[in-house]
Amino acid sequence: MSTEGTLSSRSIGNTPPDLSRQRLLHRLGIGCGLAAALWLAGAEAPTKLVTVAVSPMVISFMMVLGAFVSRWSLPALVRGTGDTFRDARHVPHLVLWGVMAGCLWAVGNTLTIFAVRDIGLSLAFPLWNSNSLIGILWGTLLFKELHGSGWLLKAGVVGGAVVIFIGAILISAASTSEAAHGSAQHGIAAAVGAGLMFGSMYIPYRKAYITGMNPLTFLTFFTFGELTMMTVVALIFTGGPGPFWRQLVVNRAILLWPMLGGFMWVVGDLFQNYATKYVGISRGIPLSNTNQLWGLLLGVLVFRELRGLTAHVYAEVIGGSIMMALGALAISSCSASEGEYASSKRAAQRETELYGIDPEYVRARMEGHDVDAGEVRRTWADWLLIATATLIFVVLGTVARVPHMEIQTGWLALFAAALVAVLAAGGVTLWRVTKFT
Repeated sequence: MSTEGTLSSRSIGNTPPDLSRQRLLHRLGIGCGLAAALWLAGAEAPTKLVTVAVSPMVISFMMVLGAFVSRWSLPALVRGTGDTFRDARHVPHLVLWGVMAGCLWAVGNTLTIFAVRDIGLSLAFPLWNSNSLIGILWGTLLFKELHGSGWLLKAGVVGGAVVIFIGAILISAASTSEAAHGSAQHGIAAAVGAGLMFGSMYIPYRKAYITGMNPLTFLTFFTFGELTMMTVVALIFTGGPGPFWRQLVVNRAILLWPMLGGFMWVVGDLFQNYATKYVGISRGIPLSNTNQLWGLLLGVLVFRELRGLTAHVYAEVIGGSIMMALGALAISSCSASEGEYASSKRAAQRETELYGIDPEYVRARMEGHDVDAGEVRRTWADWLLIATATLIFVVLGTVARVPHMEIQTGWLALFAAALVAVLAAGGVTLWRVTKFT
């Protein structure tokens, strides 16, 4: 049957919705958002290395390289790379959108490095999490996410966004008055710019998931954009291949840590993408942006960032962070109505008709089902990818050293244990409910 015939005879909205399945996927999306928050917070810890005179370009490039290696090896481990290419054949136009999203991420990630250097992790985190405001805007305007919902639900989402904005203002005031390096304005500008890049990055995300693409597939192509853009940025800022290579060689003893940060970011990003797929931008992103509280705790407890500051600054930072988290909670607690589900299906139908996608593929993937059941398998190439990625981390580990900086190891160990527990619980649940589709 031709694609045109398929479109004329079938529609995404013709199949009666399974309400229990929708509620299950909604809860799964909420859980993924919470898991993403913890892992995304942990991924930013390596950026603290900029306080020990390591170039931000080196840190950012190695994080992106770690993400590139992880975004190919993790899909190979979970479902096999053959599944990645089968999925891409259903929606080939989304490959370009994935690359575009990767470019936006690379620019945003570089800006976060400068922000952490100038105003610290606990202060920069909430500012670049203004991306939730941008995400809500795009989700509402481009994908009709809140259309069909009652006024109370809309008020909850908008009210939460306002609370987030007020919290960001408090954090901004604190960072302006007490920035450790005297570059508060530059740090604030970098953090807000990162929020704009990350918020706009969610347009390709939602465009991919509203038509059913697997997050594992999308992020695999995403990584080409981020590595290419980051390499260009690094070469421009460091003066060319020669000077940049010398910086890598000089700092080889700490390259493992940002690489691990890139791996952690991939795990958090996968959880965030599953949250975006199953509860949308306007809920999934604010929920994952509760990583600001984990970032604040990480900065305060592990790196002792706010030690010695005034009580007024503590009140602004902590109060602003709590307000932003409460705003995100208000947004995420607004469950989607049947009218909003119908609006999402209409948006998916428009994408289906525009690009000639099989409606059955879109419908099945929106409901978290595997359309290629029985075809998931790992080949020798997949195991080679996994072995190569592991070898890269091992080699860097043989020359790595812990940087000379104050780290509270007890709190760090507790945080690491929480990461492992959340990964295990989230991974098992995703596999049982969706088989990672």
